[in-house]
Amino acid sequence: MSSRRRIDREPPEGGRFDEAGDATRRTHLANERTYLAWWRSGLASMAGSIGTGRLVPALTTGNHVLYTISGIGFALLGVAFFVYGWQRYREVDRAIARGEYARPDERLLAALAGVGVALAVIVLVIVLVDA
Repeated sequence: MSSRRRIDREPPEGGRFDEAGDATRRTHLANERTYLAWWRSGLASMAGSIGTGRLVPALTTGNHVLYTISGIGFALLGVAFFVYGWQRYREVDRAIARGEYARPDERLLAALAGVGVALAVIVLVIVLVDA
């Protein structure tokens, strides 16, 4: 066996290399990173909620109905990100334990995307109306 192949197969701290166990650990860590990404999306939506629902109306005059609607929409989207992120994390964790793959719910992902597009359109309308 060449020294190159031996180096690639040995863990950095010595000991025995467990390829299957290492792959499972990496998969669990990837699932945790994805869960944190759902949290970041939720936090960003909550920040958008405060910005469009409270901060911008405080700095402008006129009708604030669209601001309120977009603020509520962003807050609900943020809650949906938190809830679905937790649900997805648990679903994937159980699938990893069974040695399976858990597909995401495409209808829910499409609904989240639709809500995001609708909120973007509302913000676009706000910008055009207040311009």
